[in-house]
Amino acid sequence: MESRDRGMEDGASPMPGDGEGHTAARARHTPLVQRVYQLLLTQISAGDYQPNERLPGENELATRFQVSRPIVREALRRLRDEGMIYSRQGAGSFVRATVEESRPLLGYAPVETIADIQRCYEFRLTIEPDHAYHAALRWNDAALSNIVAALDLMADATRAHRHRDDADFAFHAAIADAANNHYYASSMQALKDHIAVGMKFHGSSLLGPSGGLSHVLNEHRGIFEAIRNRDADTARARMRRHLEGSRDRVFEGRVLDLSL
Repeated sequence: MESRDRGMEDGASPMPGDGEGHTAARARHTPLVQRVYQLLLTQISAGDYQPNERLPGENELATRFQVSRPIVREALRRLRDEGMIYSRQGAGSFVRATVEESRPLLGYAPVETIADIQRCYEFRLTIEPDHAYHAALRWNDAALSNIVAALDLMADATRAHRHRDDADFAFHAAIADAANNHYYASSMQALKDHIAVGMKFHGSSLLGPSGGLSHVLNEHRGIFEAIRNRDADTARARMRRHLEGSRDRVFEGRVLDLSL
């Protein structure tokens, strides 16, 4: 309910109908518009939606993000104005194809075993602490807003006692983007499906009565605060502790022996 209350404070009713143009006008420059815009932009950039793929409709997006339809409509308008999406009359909004799609993509072998999940965590531990380190040194306002948008969605899910794998990945991908190193960003995109497997196990481990969801949300907030404060060393250390904690929760502290 908190997200809906914020929407009303920003001048939008919880779920208005199509004919409320005045509500859309009031919604135009609110924090909620920025949040939905940044989250959709992050998902498109991370490859959640492929070129020429149709985005969910306004009703579905409004329900997913717990905002009003005018908020969603304005966020989509901004994405259209920036050339990220296009509309087909009566068919909806679609991701615009770009020159980037013609480039060869980095790829990794799929996750097939529990050991592969551990290997993925090992690899993430070699790169993501440095994502956070460089993001702290290099972020701009737009990059920081992407991180905030994903963090806000995780907070909403935690209040509803749910784990949002997509928001969790968007948070980590946004940090890689904020590092302004396309090798980092490309690696995260290539690892998306692999990371998702570990995140599903991790999310399941957090849903008990122990308050794990709130604890992990605070870990993410700590990483964000260090990045926002330009404290690169702390950002790196907190990311490492977060990933090690995630791995240990998945494996219950008993990692596999991967010796040959």
